[in-house]
Amino acid sequence: MLRSLGQRPVTGSDEGRGEGRGEDPRVAELRAAVSRLRRELAAHPAELPDRAIAEDELAALAAMAAHGRLEIPRLRRSLLLIAGSIGSVSALRDGLSRVRAAVDLFGEPPRR
Repeated sequence: MLRSLGQRPVTGSDEGRGEGRGEDPRVAELRAAVSRLRRELAAHPAELPDRAIAEDELAALAAMAAHGRLEIPRLRRSLLLIAGSIGSVSALRDGLSRVRAAVDLFGEPPRR
């Protein structure tokens, strides 16, 4: 499906591009931002009706970053679900902004 859209999955290392070593800095940034927001959400004392959705999507993002195979449409879908789940909680705004910035490092969403 990705090839038909002219997109390729992003890998977590530079091996696929022939550079040989090191992690893609975008993946490292995503991993750090997701980790931080997961900690902030876990420490947030308020009962959030959609907390489980946000936790599940953050776990999915963490797993994708850990395995080094990221699909841009899936990243954006997870970001939307997380934002919808916790977007109105001001205490989590900075963490959510960091996750959004990290997802944006992978490029603009395709125009429809």
